[in-house]
Amino acid sequence: MPLRITGLGDEISTVAGLPWEQPLELWPEDPSLAEKRGISRHVVRLVRANEAFDSEIYAVKETVSEFANREYRLLRELASLGAPSVDPIAVVEGREDTHGEELPPALATRFLPFSLPYRVLLSGNVDAHDVMNMANALALLLVRLHLLGFWWGDCSLSNALFRRDAEGFAAYLVDAETGEFHKMLSTGQREHDLDIAHFNVAAELEDLALSGVLYPGMDPVRASDGVIKRYRRLWAALKEPQLLDPKDRHAVERAMRQLQDLGFAVEEVSVSLDGEHQALAFQPKLVAAGYHQARLRDLTGLETEELQAKRLLASFDRYRTREEEPGVSVEQVAGRWMREVFNRINELIPEHLQGRIEPAQFFHEVLEHRWYLSEKAGHDVGLEFAANSYIAEILPFRRDSGVVLR
Repeated sequence: MPLRITGLGDEISTVAGLPWEQPLELWPEDPSLAEKRGISRHVVRLVRANEAFDSEIYAVKETVSEFANREYRLLRELASLGAPSVDPIAVVEGREDTHGEELPPALATRFLPFSLPYRVLLSGNVDAHDVMNMANALALLLVRLHLLGFWWGDCSLSNALFRRDAEGFAAYLVDAETGEFHKMLSTGQREHDLDIAHFNVAAELEDLALSGVLYPGMDPVRASDGVIKRYRRLWAALKEPQLLDPKDRHAVERAMRQLQDLGFAVEEVSVSLDGEHQALAFQPKLVAAGYHQARLRDLTGLETEELQAKRLLASFDRYRTREEEPGVSVEQVAGRWMREVFNRINELIPEHLQGRIEPAQFFHEVLEHRWYLSEKAGHDVGLEFAANSYIAEILPFRRDSGVVLR
């Protein structure tokens, strides 16, 4: 039976070079990758495309043909819609070992840089605030998927990857095997997904608690409740009408800004006078996630997480207020901010420490470090001083990703 690879054309030749004639469990795996791999019901390996230290990294899992092809198609559609999910690379079928024995088909996806599974994150130096931030990230991920008409069917911490996002986390779907697309999800379908998520998260955190690695005093069920409560608050803000004071000229503008503050661009709304309550009924009709990401991308070209973008925009807006000149466009000011502030601070990182933390996250944490040092000193220590202090005292011990990138 010939080996069959279905996937992205520009990477098929690379994928074809992997040792498909060996069972996945026998593949050699870099220890720095293996220790950061999450748990799965399938055999999964993180592998480099070739021996080069900076080569592309793939997550490969063995499954059955029907599931591999179905998940590949779902991930392709999620990617086309801009959903936070891993990128599918290829489905590999027709595998045989050196004796001609059939091997399971496999699905290859791209490793998500600077991401870690929840078990690795929660087994480190975290507190209750970190756990709740992860819960919030998972809730936001589920909201975004539901807005796209995607029913997950197995929402859990295990089926997501987490990246640092300023003071919080961003969650990405990593397993779409049970998912389904619909034109619009019914309340019953959403509630079913929430029931599954509640059970899975509580069970996963209880397992960590029994292992002795969960933050002491953290109640797994309460943390799981937090996922559901956060989801319901977000869904209500995005999909349910708000009653506003018709005499308040800025009420609609504030309602729009509240949604933007949650990270959603409002593309269409309905505003009507509610005679019964003598109030304006403000109803979001069409929303899109990533409000701050889109604004920062348009200004600077930077690709970041949402909270990172919000923090960087605040830095830029302060710079713009201080440095803006008559007749100079906001795009020109943004270019100067990139050169004089963002890039200059990131360029302070010595080569042997590069790749340990995402550039936008580094900038955010330098801003936090600056605040801490300034409070301690009783005066503003300056951004460059804070950056050098962070590089000397904190960065050597940071590794947001399980992969040594340099």
